[in-house]
Amino acid sequence: MSVNVDGETEKAVDSIIERLLAVRGNKPGKATQVSLKEEEIHSLVNKAREIFMAQPVLLELEAPLKIVGDVHGQYPDLLRLFEYGGFPPEANYLFLGDYVDRGPQGLECICLLLAYKIKYPENFFMLRGNHECSSINRIYGYLSPASLLCWTHTRFREMRGKC
Repeated sequence: MSVNVDGETEKAVDSIIERLLAVRGNKPGKATQVSLKEEEIHSLVNKAREIFMAQPVLLELEAPLKIVGDVHGQYPDLLRLFEYGGFPPEANYLFLGDYVDRGPQGLECICLLLAYKIKYPENFFMLRGNHECSSINRIYGYLSPASLLCWTHTRFREMRGKC
């Protein structure tokens, strides 16, 4: 079962990806922060949720596939992984979870990953790790910066089951 992405959503996702990738090559820190509007993040999460819910819980994937785990909010490292492994759709990916916490740019990480999930739903896969659970988020601080992060986290958690 697949979810259709209309032209307007596709343009919006392309714009988000473009802005998130525009910081490639910058030194980690403020130079890699990307400003996204709250409405953009809400629509990203909602559309990705539709796609996750339409796909089977048991993923039967075929090689070649790059498997990545524990991004932990390290956005410059995530960009470097794509530079070395190939940006979607050049390469197929399975992310094993733990997208947020510890690193300072969990929001950028999850937004880029969700945007790629929307753009390439049959080539880009994401599992929920233990850091996509509110009890772990509270310990490591992902929930503390803003209520927007709480909302984003809650919606992402709903995509793949509750803790």
